[in-house]
Amino acid sequence: MSLYQLSKLLYVLNRDDAAKALFKSEPEKLTEGFQLTDEERKAVLDHDVGLLYVLGVNGQILMHFAALCGIAWPDYLQAMRDGVTKYGPVRAGLYAMTTGADEKVAGV
Repeated sequence: MSLYQLSKLLYVLNRDDAAKALFKSEPEKLTEGFQLTDEERKAVLDHDVGLLYVLGVNGQILMHFAALCGIAWPDYLQAMRDGVTKYGPVRAGLYAMTTGADEKVAGV
C-alpha cells in the first residue's frame, strides 16, 4: 500500500488550483503522477470516501477532498462509517491504531 503517495495526492489536490482543474477535466491523468495501487486509484477516481478512510487517509485531508467532490459534511461522516462496514477496519495510518483496541486490552 502507498498511503504516503495517496495522502500526498489528496494534499496536493486540496491545495493546488491547477491540480483541481486537472482533476475535474482529466482525473486519471492527475493520478498517474503518483505511485498508487489500483485500489487507491479507483477510490480517488470514484470519490469513494469510505474506502479512502479505510485505506488510512487522515480525516483532515479527506474532509477537504470530500468537499471538493461535493459531499456534504453529514454524508462525509456517514461515508466513513459505511466504508468500515463495507471494506472492514481501517488498514493503515493513525486511525488503524484504534481498530481492535478493545480486543488487545481484553487479551492482556
